[in-house]
Amino acid sequence: MRLELFTQMYHAVTWQNVVMIGVGALLMYLAIKKDFEPNLLLPMGFGTLLVNLPLSSAIDQIAGGKVVEGALSMLFNMGIANELLPLLILVAVGAMCDFGPLLENPKVFLFGLTAQAGIFLTMGLALLLGFNLYEAASIGIIGAADGPTSIYVSARFAPNLLGPISVAAYTYMALVPIIQPPVILALTTKKERRIKMPQPRKKATRRARILFPIIITIIGGLIAPASVSLLGFVMFGNLLRESGVTERLSQAAQNELANIVTILLGFSIAATMTGAKFVNEKTLIIIAMGLVAFILDTAGGVITAKILNFFLPKGRKVNPMVGAAGISAFPMSARVIQKMGQAEDNSNFLLMHAIGANVAGQIGSVLAGGILLAYLS
Repeated sequence: MRLELFTQMYHAVTWQNVVMIGVGALLMYLAIKKDFEPNLLLPMGFGTLLVNLPLSSAIDQIAGGKVVEGALSMLFNMGIANELLPLLILVAVGAMCDFGPLLENPKVFLFGLTAQAGIFLTMGLALLLGFNLYEAASIGIIGAADGPTSIYVSARFAPNLLGPISVAAYTYMALVPIIQPPVILALTTKKERRIKMPQPRKKATRRARILFPIIITIIGGLIAPASVSLLGFVMFGNLLRESGVTERLSQAAQNELANIVTILLGFSIAATMTGAKFVNEKTLIIIAMGLVAFILDTAGGVITAKILNFFLPKGRKVNPMVGAAGISAFPMSARVIQKMGQAEDNSNFLLMHAIGANVAGQIGSVLAGGILLAYLS
């Protein structure tokens, strides 16, 4: 019996499984040693190890002519296939976002919209490379720099690509400090990078902070009804934060909910990261195009800021680097911009402007996801 089991295990192992065990080890290394999105990459890496072991009970197996449901496959069906976990994590994201800097400097909202250009440009590139429309949309959404939105859209349109899309989205989010600076330096001059932006004169009122998530949900829902779930869950989380009467719920969303759902999300995604599904030419193309999407997003924000400066009077110019913070990698991108601004002139403080653009990018990314869902569903 033992010999028969050993023989079955031997024949169940493929070189693709071995490669994916290595990928799982790499994800865990990046999480532990390099601190790259550890909250998600560590569960995802360990889950990848589980699903690629021979005859693993973590994923569905056929025994006696029947399908025996695996633990991670069950989590995937309960949390990803029905889109529940990505939506719950968006509540936590909304509770963490402070839209005050955006309300105090509304023009940076433009960057949150135009920095999503990489989504649609990469989608077009994917179509040219032979992906179908739904796969192309799922690949393009990597450029949202918003993991939950990427998972939500790809789970709806191309669940077969969910593994590489999730890995690309979260890995590149962690690599924002490496990806963005070369793009920004290539598109700006030293003089532009030294532009100082005046601090807002008025602070956002409590009434404005409370009304903002409600109004944005209504407007976004009218523009793209399919975005109501994505945008509404983010804004609900923000309303918990800003209402002032649900502090316990806000803290629970930011801590307990975020932590539990992140563990389940990483583990659930790993159910799709088997050797047979992951190790192929498509995966490499998707990961490469994810990088292209991030680069194009960054470039879109910077170029928009440079164009805007043609119409702004002297003394009200926008530092083009702030435009790059329009991607939804909150708050990493804003920190990158602040660090680069300080490197050019240590008396230049761009953090609050960059945060405003960064949270605008959070809104822009879910709107972009909603638009894709609205027009392709």
